Amino acid sequence: MSMTDAERTKMVDAIRMADALVVTAGAGMGVDSGLPDFRGTQGFWKAYPPFAKLGLRFEELANPRWFHDDPTLAWGFYGHRLMTYRSTVPHFGFAILKRWASRKKRGCFVYTSNVDGAFQKAGLDTEKIVEVHGSIHHLQCMRSCGVGIFSADSHQIEIDADSIRAVEPLPKCPNCGALARPNILMFGDGEWEEHRSFEQELRMAKWLRDCHGTPRARIVALEFGAGTAVPTVRIFSERLVSTNKAFLVRVNVREPDTRFGIGVACGAKDFLEDIDRQLEELSD
Repeated sequence: MSMTDAERTKMVDAIRMADALVVTAGAGMGVDSGLPDFRGTQGFWKAYPPFAKLGLRFEELANPRWFHDDPTLAWGFYGHRLMTYRSTVPHFGFAILKRWASRKKRGCFVYTSNVDGAFQKAGLDTEKIVEVHGSIHHLQCMRSCGVGIFSADSHQIEIDADSIRAVEPLPKCPNCGALARPNILMFGDGEWEEHRSFEQELRMAKWLRDCHGTPRARIVALEFGAGTAVPTVRIFSERLVSTNKAFLVRVNVREPDTRFGIGVACGAKDFLEDIDRQLEELSD
C-alpha cells in the first residue's frame, strides 16, 4: 500500500477510535471474492464472450428494454449473475468488517451500489445495509400489477453455456403470471421499483441522525472499489465528509485519489487484512 507513515498512523488511529463505521462499496469490493471485473468493454467481454460477438457492452445490455424485446437474452445475463452470486463466498475482508463493526459503540452501516448480496451473506446486519441500485436477489413484475418486490430465492435459472441465454421457463410474477425482472436499477430505467432501497436509505438517515446525538459519534467512512464511471458511491462518501464530519478512507486499486481524507491504491481484502493486523497489534 502506497502511503506515508504519517497517513498510515492517522488512518489506523481514526479507525481504532471511531464510534461508528460507514462502509461504502462499489464493484471493486467483490473482485477479491473471484467476481469478474467489468471495468471497460474488454473486461466485460472477457467475462461474457458471447456478448462480445453481439457487440453489446455492459451499459447497453444492462437496460430494461431487453426484458421487453429479448427476454431470454436479458435473463441469460442477469440469471447467470444471479447464479454466480449465489455460489460466491465473500472474501475474508467481509469478516473483518463484521468484527470491526461489532466493536464500535454505534456499529456500522453499509451503503453499496453492488447488487450481489455479499454483505448479507457475510453476516452483516441486514437492517443496516443500503443497496442503492437494488438487489439481484429480489424481483419485480414487468406488468407492475401491484405485487411489489418479491424474493428470487425460489427461482433457478438454467443458462445455455454457448449463448448465455436463459432456458425457458423464465421467472414469472407470482400474482399475475407476467414476466419478472430483477429489482435492479438499470441504465435508462424508468420502471425500477425503488421503495425497498428507499426504505433502506430512510433507516440509514435515522441512524446517522442518532450518531449526531450527545456526544457526537466519530464516524469513519471506509470506501472500497468505487470508481468514477458510475460515481454514486464516491459522491455519497464525499457527502458524508461534509455533512457528518466523517473521516474518509478511499481504497481503490486504480482511482484512489481524493480531496477528502486518505486515498489508498490497494484491493479491499489486502487493505483490510493489513490494517486488521495493525489494530490487533495495538490491542495486545
